[in-house]
Amino acid sequence: MLLWVWIAVVVVALVILVAAAAPLLGKLGGLRRAAVKLQRRQQEALALQEKALVLQETVAQVEARLPNRS
Repeated sequence: MLLWVWIAVVVVALVILVAAAAPLLGKLGGLRRAAVKLQRRQQEALALQEKALVLQETVAQVEARLPNRS
């Protein structure tokens, strides 16, 4: 008889655990999509940063060619 009580306790605990974990597992897809978006934005930001550095170098070269204004 005591064995059936322990089995019932374990089964109820597992049911509660599954009920608590189910909503969290449903949110994993959204988190994965958000992570992919963030990685894409990071790549875009790095590309823009590289373009900004090239532009900065171009501006410095143009300024170097201008006569000094005193």
